[in-house]
Amino acid sequence: MGYTLYIANKRYSSWSMRPWVLLKAHSVPFEESLHLFGSGWRHPHFTSFSPTGKVPCLLDTSAGGDITIWDSLAICEYVAESHPAVWPTDRAAHAFARCAAAEMHSGFEAIREECGFNVGLRVQLPDPLSEALQRDVARLESLWKEGLARFGGPWIAGETFSVADAFFAPVAARVQTFGIVMGDEAMGYVKRLLEHPAVDEWVQGGLKEEIREAVHEADTVRGRKILQDLCA
Repeated sequence: MGYTLYIANKRYSSWSMRPWVLLKAHSVPFEESLHLFGSGWRHPHFTSFSPTGKVPCLLDTSAGGDITIWDSLAICEYVAESHPAVWPTDRAAHAFARCAAAEMHSGFEAIREECGFNVGLRVQLPDPLSEALQRDVARLESLWKEGLARFGGPWIAGETFSVADAFFAPVAARVQTFGIVMGDEAMGYVKRLLEHPAVDEWVQGGLKEEIREAVHEADTVRGRKILQDLCA
């Protein structure tokens, strides 16, 4: 009895990665229920556990009844009700982390569109980057530098690995996959994210997956040069 987190392929599912990493980072017990993506983008079989047919989805049976929470941010907010340490305790840091997580949740369309999530590949982006992607990268760097400067690091809002850091973990993986270059402070934050035990465990899990889904693979590559296939 407790939490069951429904996720998809660790190789591809950036949305699933967010709450999974948060729960692992804060040692919140949960059962993982892995459901692999089918062919293409629509996955009707996911409706057996998720009302939207999407991942992630959290099932909580700890209160004597089944409570279903879908959407990665809603899941993290729900978890915070019982595990408040997933947010910083300082009011200003909490507010900043909350805004940063929400901005990541609703924005950064270019990096999502042009840099498909895939932990197993290293892909060369065109030079120069598109204007939209350059704007996203600049905003990420500005946001991260602000948080690190205001709250002292090592995480985006201080000493606590928070919901916001879990939301930026998939971005760090994309930076690595596509060789995106930022300034020293931002790249240091990316390095810390990738070295966090929970983030590394997710990535290693993705590297061990043997299933390849053609649409997701093609979305990552898009005719661009594959520099390395870590699973070859």
